[in-house]
Amino acid sequence: MSLVAAFVPIWILTAVGYAACRWGLLGEAAASVLGRFVFHLAMPAALFLALSRMPLSGFAGRSLLAFAVSTVAVVGFGWAGASRLFGREPGERPIWGMAAGYVNSANLGIPIATQVLGDVSFLAVVVLLQVLVVAPVILVALDRHSDPAGRIRVRRIASLPVRNPVILASLLGVACSAAGLRLPSAAAAPLTLLAGAAVPAALVALGASLHRTAPSRAEPAEPAGAAELAAVSALKLVAQPVIAYAAGLALHLSAPQLLAVVVCAGLPTAQNTFIFAQEYGVGEAVANRAVVVTTTLSLATLAVAATLLG
Repeated sequence: MSLVAAFVPIWILTAVGYAACRWGLLGEAAASVLGRFVFHLAMPAALFLALSRMPLSGFAGRSLLAFAVSTVAVVGFGWAGASRLFGREPGERPIWGMAAGYVNSANLGIPIATQVLGDVSFLAVVVLLQVLVVAPVILVALDRHSDPAGRIRVRRIASLPVRNPVILASLLGVACSAAGLRLPSAAAAPLTLLAGAAVPAALVALGASLHRTAPSRAEPAEPAGAAELAAVSALKLVAQPVIAYAAGLALHLSAPQLLAVVVCAGLPTAQNTFIFAQEYGVGEAVANRAVVVTTTLSLATLAVAATLLG
């Protein structure tokens, strides 16, 4: 029941966003406005506070390597497969790869790690890996493809941390953690309030976008869309934890370490995938449906991992 309880708030808030948009309570631009609020304000505040309070001494080790192997393998396969299997354009491929291998390490990862693993120490390392390595790679690729000429501009990419609030906030958070700095309460209090809005606003935006992008009753869902969603879900919920398990065995991880790696790899697609897709205007349909479907189905993956390895 503890696993189910961790998922209930996510399902409820997504349903609230869908219902509010369906009933016309938020307006037609609700998903876009909420998404931009999360991307530019709430998410950076949440990441800065989390990383500034997180010790960096654990950002190493075999467990992290095992998780990183699974992430690189799945994101890379999804990135390439989006083109070869489904004909996705270059600008959409990073979102496809992110949907396949970028785990929900924040709002769902924290309660799951607490319930299944007993602590969130390894999850904190996963957050660092994703925010400081995986997310910048995805964002650089999206930023490149957002240029009308499709050019790689070194100056533009070099300035990405300054222009992108997600990366900038993450770097500032790590710098504060490394320097041992703590914000005064006058600055921390409003940031805490803003950060608290990130998860619910992102989920409400996700639900609103599902109403906006849902096919009409007169138009049946396209088989290609179902095939893509099945492929993303299989990569996320089956391939990534299996690869993480194999890598963990090869690296001779202990039973508790192996459980932590597999559980974190089995987490569903992060809603950040949808936020990034919406911000850059690419791959939104794949992103939002992948978040909902993998969040719904990941309970089975996590239950199996906890049963077999716990």
